[in-house]
Amino acid sequence: MAATRIWIKNPLAIFTANSLDAAGGLVIEDGVIVELLTAGQQPSKPCAQTFDAREHVVLPGLINTHHHFYQTLTRAWGPVVNQPLFPWLKTLYPVWARLTPEKLALASKVALAELLLSGCSTAADHHYLFPGGLENAIDVQVEAVRELGMRAMLTRGSMSLGEADGGLPPQQTVQQGEVILADSQRLIHDYHQRGDGAQIQIALAPCSPFSVTQEIMRQSAELAEELDVRLHTHLAETLDEEDFCLQRFGLRTVDYLDSVGWLSSRTWLAHGIHFNPDEIARLGQAGTGICHCPSSNMRLASGICPTLDLQAAGAPIGIGVDGSASNDASNMILEARQALYIQRLRYGAEKITPELVLGWASKGSAKLLGRTDIGELAVGKQADLAFFKLDELRFSGSHDPLSALLLCGADKADRMMIAGTWRVIDGQIEGLDVAQLIADHRQAARELIAG
Repeated sequence: MAATRIWIKNPLAIFTANSLDAAGGLVIEDGVIVELLTAGQQPSKPCAQTFDAREHVVLPGLINTHHHFYQTLTRAWGPVVNQPLFPWLKTLYPVWARLTPEKLALASKVALAELLLSGCSTAADHHYLFPGGLENAIDVQVEAVRELGMRAMLTRGSMSLGEADGGLPPQQTVQQGEVILADSQRLIHDYHQRGDGAQIQIALAPCSPFSVTQEIMRQSAELAEELDVRLHTHLAETLDEEDFCLQRFGLRTVDYLDSVGWLSSRTWLAHGIHFNPDEIARLGQAGTGICHCPSSNMRLASGICPTLDLQAAGAPIGIGVDGSASNDASNMILEARQALYIQRLRYGAEKITPELVLGWASKGSAKLLGRTDIGELAVGKQADLAFFKLDELRFSGSHDPLSALLLCGADKADRMMIAGTWRVIDGQIEGLDVAQLIADHRQAARELIAG
């Protein structure tokens, strides 16, 4: 049976993330882009379906490269609203230690649904909490991703350095190294897909310098090399973290990263704020990726990522919403807007354009995840597309459609297509009872806080 050809016709505006001209739209066949059309150009062969995109700004599906899905259960929690990172973590760890598989399933589904509605087609999640009863946390997340029809890089996080040994997390949240490594191998064997079109991928992600041992960092790097998967962790988020590394290891953060075998193009880091010029040069030379998390960095008053310096040195830049207890939203198009504004504070208006930031949120983020099949619109790439309308009051009087998405504050996609299949139509997720999900999730959040 011949694959269905779909023509996404004559968009109001289109951002391909690669400067290719697609003013006439694009043609999709079997979930893959097979033609880009210039204005007035017709598809080379008849199409079974045509979608008139004249009211839509079309982007590649946005890619979120750092999140903690479970944190949707602790958004805007009073005791931590005004705390910086270390006390924020210390206050929340005991609450998060009460997670159950059922609560994690609801939290993950809420995070993914919110991301999907914000134009995101692929999400990386960093899950590092495995208290008793939650040993199969990543398996729970796999099911949620499959239900929403999205793509995900699920990182098998870990914490192995508890309070008793000088770390930050409480003892009930840490695991032994052999348990972490065995589960990492199992998850890669069971779920990691390779090649174009992969839906589920697994990476290894010891949580942070202040919550894992040097040994598990080294062993994770060795296992990632052996099994050819990626590495992810938090690094250089706060000055407290820098002080911790100096006191415990006698090293600054990038020296520490190098000492455990992580300074490579296999690695991408969340935050990456507090680097000196030498460290930026070393990260760039290694090709280590940096996920910029502007909302979280502002919420926790952590600092501003030196994106242009890192990029000029050779380090790929992507965007992440970070956990929903430090953002507190899971909205990729709004995160791109936040990145635009905070980076203008650092580098000026002329250097930080909407196109640059949307490129970080798409093609740049894809590079962080080691993927070449998503993040841009070109022949041979996956048909992951986000469609935004500019018909609300906030957009009235706007002139440049692409700039209007960020400057006027677009916050919801009208349509989403992933692998050529519609997942959002008229602002609604296909097959998902959002009202029921909200009710169940709110109840789970109340129970988690109550203990």
